[in-house]
Amino acid sequence: MKLLQGKTAIITGATRGIGKGIAEIFAKEGAEIAFTYAGSVDKAKALEEELSKITKVKGYQSDASDYDAAIKLVDDVMADFGKIDILVNNAGITKDNLMLRMSKEDWDTIIKVNLDSVFNLTKAVIKPMMKAKAGSIINMTSVVGVKGNAGQANYAASKAGVIGFTKSVALELGSRNIRCNAIAPGFIETEMTAALDAKTVQGWIDGIPLKRGGQPEDVANACVFFASEMSSYITGQVLNVCGGMLT
Repeated sequence: MKLLQGKTAIITGATRGIGKGIAEIFAKEGAEIAFTYAGSVDKAKALEEELSKITKVKGYQSDASDYDAAIKLVDDVMADFGKIDILVNNAGITKDNLMLRMSKEDWDTIIKVNLDSVFNLTKAVIKPMMKAKAGSIINMTSVVGVKGNAGQANYAASKAGVIGFTKSVALELGSRNIRCNAIAPGFIETEMTAALDAKTVQGWIDGIPLKRGGQPEDVANACVFFASEMSSYITGQVLNVCGGMLT
């Protein structure tokens, strides 16, 4: 039996990179998928078309950082799918700069997109999950949220906030059989990292014990673990998917 057979998942920011990898592997494992996207209409249609060959899937153009939009999204998914078993809070962006040069706008934008969105969607799914007396919430943090990184004070703060939020929600909802865990990816090779120069990439790889960058499916496989019954006694944890970078 497929690990996620019979489950319905919401995945935010699923048209590229890690989010797309999660959607693809969740579909292969039998989950029905509701995914969100911001502006990539063509990519969303292509993903819908690809995944509809193996599972029920629907894309929703929705801004996770907008509280009202998040509430509406969950209402729409409940109407379309009937239930929500899994939430993957994946949507996120970067606006890197040294603290000396970082604008207030760049700070506010990162906190809103990376941290507010996690609150918004989690808040929205709590009631249907409590009614079902089951659920798995998976929040995407980062190794940067654990160790910090020069030039990423805003991003690191947002991702560290996700960790604190995850642990608190796990403590609150454990008695309702709702689990909440976080995944901290390290250097994952996506469209975003493909834009980096070769010297920068090599510098990252040199510091990784496994001597390679990770792939979106490496993170997606960790998500499958947290979403499935294999992790039924695990909550409030942060799993570093980083090739040993933080060891």
